[in-house]
Amino acid sequence: MIQLSTQIWRKDYLLWFLAGLLIALTLAEPARLSSYPRLVDWPTISGVAGLLMLAKGIELSGYLHRLGKRLIEIMRTSRSLAALLVLAAALLSMVLTNDVALFIMVPLTTGLHGAGVIPVTRLIVVEALAVNAGSALTPIGNPQNLFLWKVSGVSFHEYVQEMLPLALILITSLLVLIAFMFDSNRIQVREEVDMPIANSKLFHSSLILYLPFLILIDLHQAELAVLLILVVFFIRHRNILVNVDWGLILVLALMFVNMRLIADSHTIHSFFTELRLDEPERLYFAGIALAQIMSNVPAAILLADYSNNWKLIAYAVNIGGLGFVLGSLANLIALRLARDRKAWLVFHVYSLPFLLVTGTFVYLLLFIG
Repeated sequence: MIQLSTQIWRKDYLLWFLAGLLIALTLAEPARLSSYPRLVDWPTISGVAGLLMLAKGIELSGYLHRLGKRLIEIMRTSRSLAALLVLAAALLSMVLTNDVALFIMVPLTTGLHGAGVIPVTRLIVVEALAVNAGSALTPIGNPQNLFLWKVSGVSFHEYVQEMLPLALILITSLLVLIAFMFDSNRIQVREEVDMPIANSKLFHSSLILYLPFLILIDLHQAELAVLLILVVFFIRHRNILVNVDWGLILVLALMFVNMRLIADSHTIHSFFTELRLDEPERLYFAGIALAQIMSNVPAAILLADYSNNWKLIAYAVNIGGLGFVLGSLANLIALRLARDRKAWLVFHVYSLPFLLVTGTFVYLLLFIG
């Protein structure tokens, strides 16, 4: 187990890239080294760690395989199954945030593999796009919206009303994309495959812990929430802790430090001062491009220093989450949960054209229509 874990970490190229970038940034400004712990968003790190453990518990309980087989029997085709999973992911992301939606949907999707001949990787890719699309609608759907909602000063209803055209364009475009990505042939069910033995204690422990965990997160007690999960799993299901992707936690921590160091640099601030972001079209394209480089949450925070047009910033950075994997933390989480190295390539094959098409549609809506 230790040898296998070591091999996985050695091949974690994103982790090593971020570590190398941090070393370069540290050499450039060594005086900031002591501030690194403050640059990490610890509530987010704690929330993701807790969700990783709960999702792994649900996955290894064996119940998702049975649910997956039932879904296949109901939906019949890859296209209808993809449409169902995408709509479910989008709806969950509107009310539970995009990260939580993925920790529910991706383990369910990976469990489908044992029940039938399913394009699991492509399903996870469209789910990643779906949670970015669905979460764009509400202030609580993702962190950048929550930040911009506070900046805007508008009501929850008004925010949703302003973001509705964007969400409709993204979700409608995604459903059209599904028609091209998945066929209408009947799914081949694997009758001969034995379902894993169900672990009811693990399943019930993981499921029951979701509610107090989410309540504590909502009460801004993320550290207490993850401690609760750690203690229960350490006492009752210690093997789950060994199987959790702790490398993802380290990757997220490195991303927070690197991106905030870059965003706070004098060079970046000088560059954006000269961009004249008071012009709406410049602000729109700057938001999309910046999200590709440093993710959409820090992009929203940075752009809010240069413009009070919160709606345009929200449109830009939400669309920006659809391109490269770094555009949104949700992309990174989905691909790590997929546990398929090909998923990184497949994601960009579809996400980059999807960004181009939807970005164009939204541009026409905002500036031409």
